Amino acid sequence: LTEKTFGFNFEGWVTNGYFEGDYIPYSFEEDGKIICNVSANRMHFIQNGVKRFYIQIGTVMTTEERRNQGLARKLMEHVLEEYEDKCDGIYLFGDLSALDFYRKLGFEERMQYRYRLKDNVRTDIQERNLTEENSNGFVKLDSADEKSKEAYCEAVRNSVANGAFEQENKYGLQMFYTSNLENVYYAKDIDCFAIMEQDGDTITLHSVISKKSISLEKVISEINVSYKELKLGFTPREDETVLFEAALFDGGDDYRLFCRGTRLESIEKEKLYFPTFSHA
Repeated sequence: LTEKTFGFNFEGWVTNGYFEGDYIPYSFEEDGKIICNVSANRMHFIQNGVKRFYIQIGTVMTTEERRNQGLARKLMEHVLEEYEDKCDGIYLFGDLSALDFYRKLGFEERMQYRYRLKDNVRTDIQERNLTEENSNGFVKLDSADEKSKEAYCEAVRNSVANGAFEQENKYGLQMFYTSNLENVYYAKDIDCFAIMEQDGDTITLHSVISKKSISLEKVISEINVSYKELKLGFTPREDETVLFEAALFDGGDDYRLFCRGTRLESIEKEKLYFPTFSHA
């Protein structure tokens, strides 16, 4: 059903040992087939130094022939009843075609803040890299290199929080997105992994993985390709926000953030952004 609906499946994620129990499907089954599903994801965050336990709802899907029969609503209501009083809030990233469905279930739309490196900071870093002794910088990992993959997996498990809003139990979701090492880089001199993508003159730094706290300025200084804009896929620490411009973000053409629970109002108030790889 996931493959038909979203174009991917979970087989490799499970067989390679990345699934660790925090993704919990609630499904209706008929004649040996799943006809509808709503999944609850246990999300443990460090939010500006405070531990928060949220439930993220994902993989909401129904077979084409059983849609518009209230099945997804029944599952959603069951999940809400199951977790409402056991967590600090429930949220989801709603498809643009299903906004009214989530509104009717009592979810409210919320905004996030997206961060981009200030132009003057970028210029200073790039000019400094030209004048200082050049290091090796970030090198793309080889997907066929098992030792590199083992080192990356071990680092993900033991990474410190390098942002203001970071998932503690990140291993499962991080490896769902990055197990093929497609956009994973490593800088030996700072012993740090970075997951980043370049689209034209824009780089998106999705994630910083290191066992010791490291400044984002130092991480960005290790990026040894030309670019004119750098965006973050996470929220910088408070002491590093001076390097960035923050702008309200509604999800663009991809989604809208829906929340239940007053504590999730803090996402907008504290100018936070759910990390790229925390999306279930």
